[in-house]
Amino acid sequence: MPPQSHRELTVWQKAVDLACEVYRLTRQMPNEEAYRMSGQIIRCSSSIAANIAEGNARGTRRDYAHFISIARGSAAELETFLIIIRRLRLAPSDQIDDLLHQADEISRMLNALRSRLKNSGNGPSSLIPNP
Repeated sequence: MPPQSHRELTVWQKAVDLACEVYRLTRQMPNEEAYRMSGQIIRCSSSIAANIAEGNARGTRRDYAHFISIARGSAAELETFLIIIRRLRLAPSDQIDDLLHQADEISRMLNALRSRLKNSGNGPSSLIPNP
């Protein structure tokens, strides 16, 4: 049975998990980064799940695909910040690598979902199966 809520989407669940891990990471970063890099990665990581949810709540596949595109952009933004954090050695590399892996998996799932939205017929957005 197709999901009726964004909360049932595996990609949304993974995006929420990623955002929580990013919050945990920022707690370990130096204090001077609290209002610089930390704020940026918290915003873009939480934006991934938020845009999946908002897109799912929209009435058309076109709108849903648009918000999935925004979520993809936020995932790319997060990836960029994580690479900068690793290069600056603001967090352990293994922790950053794990987050990058999660972000990559979510990005691939978003690509698949967007492709399905673009290539399927019209109808309610909540009828899209888990990617």
